[in-house]
Amino acid sequence: MREVGRFALENKNMLDSSRSQFVNSGNIKRVIEYVVNRQNEDGGYTFCHEAESNAQDTYYGLAILRMLNVPFPNVEKTIRWLLELDLDSTYSYYYVAKALTLCGEPLDYRFKEHVSSIINSRRNIGTGDVYAEVSSEFELTFMVLELADSLSVEYDGSEIEKWIFQFRNANGGFGARKHSNINSTYYALASLDLLKYNVKSLQNTKIFLRKCEKPYGGFTVIPNSVTPYMEHTYYGVTALNLMGESCKFPAQTVDFILRCQNANGGFARSDSGISTFENTFQAVSMLQKLGFL
Repeated sequence: MREVGRFALENKNMLDSSRSQFVNSGNIKRVIEYVVNRQNEDGGYTFCHEAESNAQDTYYGLAILRMLNVPFPNVEKTIRWLLELDLDSTYSYYYVAKALTLCGEPLDYRFKEHVSSIINSRRNIGTGDVYAEVSSEFELTFMVLELADSLSVEYDGSEIEKWIFQFRNANGGFGARKHSNINSTYYALASLDLLKYNVKSLQNTKIFLRKCEKPYGGFTVIPNSVTPYMEHTYYGVTALNLMGESCKFPAQTVDFILRCQNANGGFARSDSGISTFENTFQAVSMLQKLGFL
């Protein structure tokens, strides 16, 4: 017990020191400038200068500013751009809905109709295959269920729950073809949580997540991997939170996150990557969850 207490105190001291250095060096201001400077004339956002605005980056940009208690610049333009955007997929419905909600705008009938049609048709709620641009076979499932929850769409989730559990593997993780990974495990847990399943009861899944957690900071995509990345660390920290657990190595994980911040103020997936809004959102979100911000 004495050793555990000493370890906890050391972690707290490390966090306090890092927090002071981060705030005093103006790094929070740099994060804000990174986001604000990438708002386009149309009111939307993009992580890369001179690229067209897109719904995903617009949501992440607004979410980052909200977490840092910064008012949205040119919010009327942003709302107008979002309302005029062509909604051609569940991904666009999801990110536009999230962004409009942050702006305090009500969602019109199209959103509820889209979500209801997908759930009632039992099509496109998820996939057993994962393509390069998709994080997990459950990412679409999570998006549909989160939209359904926010829009108060009523449905029977029992078949969706059964489908998700088909991908639970012997090691407690989730993933297609009996290959567990932290991406799929997070999205499976987040989806099950939206279905009101008691995810805290999945003890083997907690063990899988802990095996992905590294004492030198961060999480890896699978237990045997050694290199943590921002998205895998986000999935690990957030999945543990869903299960009522917390990060065992908060100071080391914060240190990993801070090393991923670039000179432009944004965060990358590693200490040698390019900044993106998604990785910056993940970084700021975790820094809050870990009690750093």
